[in-house]
Amino acid sequence: MTLMRLRHLLGTLSCVVATTFSPSLAAQPAPGAAVLVTGASSGIGRKIAETLATQGFHVYAGARKPEDIAALSKIPNMEGVRLDVTSPADVAAVVDLIKQRGRGLYGVVNNAGIAMAAPLIDVDERELRDLFEVNVFGVWRVTRAVAPLIIASKGRVVNISSISGILSGPLFGPYSMSKHAVEAYGDALGAEMTRFGVGVSSIEPGNYRSEIGRNTLAQVEAALERSKGTPFEPQMKNMVAAMGNYDNYPEPDAVALAALDAIRNPKPQARYMVVPAARQAEVTIRKQIEELVQLNQGHAFSYDREALVKMLDEALARLKAP
Repeated sequence: MTLMRLRHLLGTLSCVVATTFSPSLAAQPAPGAAVLVTGASSGIGRKIAETLATQGFHVYAGARKPEDIAALSKIPNMEGVRLDVTSPADVAAVVDLIKQRGRGLYGVVNNAGIAMAAPLIDVDERELRDLFEVNVFGVWRVTRAVAPLIIASKGRVVNISSISGILSGPLFGPYSMSKHAVEAYGDALGAEMTRFGVGVSSIEPGNYRSEIGRNTLAQVEAALERSKGTPFEPQMKNMVAAMGNYDNYPEPDAVALAALDAIRNPKPQARYMVVPAARQAEVTIRKQIEELVQLNQGHAFSYDREALVKMLDEALARLKAP
């Protein structure tokens, strides 16, 4: 590929990204508009569902346990629905229910997710497949099913990713792999849905209080047993100790507010990084810069510093454009 063709391609991609969230493409939700939230029984999903409901949205709150569904249904403007995102039958049933209610569907918040920690060379294949079944295929499965309803309302798709979708590190490889996939999915889906007037956003939370930590502890303890006598044992022990710190994390109110903005803002952001500490933001942004430098290094089409700074300025200007 010649340098001219490469620059043309980059320019074309820049135009796609810049126009993905044009105000002319984004409708504002009507009062009482319906939103489906997956994984709404606790943690971030519960907070998002409650926040949307208090703002007048009709929320279909997905959960798996009957007692959670009943509890969610007691909240004003909320209807608990049986939804296991790994079950095509559950997904189809929820879509049928939404159609029966006659409200349409303005938005979907793909929040359901699980986490795990293990060395990549020792991770259990079944556990890895389960992780991707929820975190990646679940997002794809639900969005594909509700897409006709979202397109009809020129609505929103919001994917709860993670700063782990940008960062990668020891023992978090499996989880980061799944969230990197969610990041790519959101980028591609956003470009594809522009023509229908649908906004697609990814939210990257940092460390907030969530049931995902407690639910992952058993898996981490099992991984620790498998790692005994290996070079990874000390790290796994530290991981198990760290899992007990989740209760000290702040409530995910800021994550819920980001989801609310992504749903109702006429010009939603493509990404919302939401972190409770400056250090989490710094390491995430530095990681992106590091990857940029690595991609630009040692090839025939590398850019000098002046060109890179110009690209950054252009990207910042596009974000500020009305």
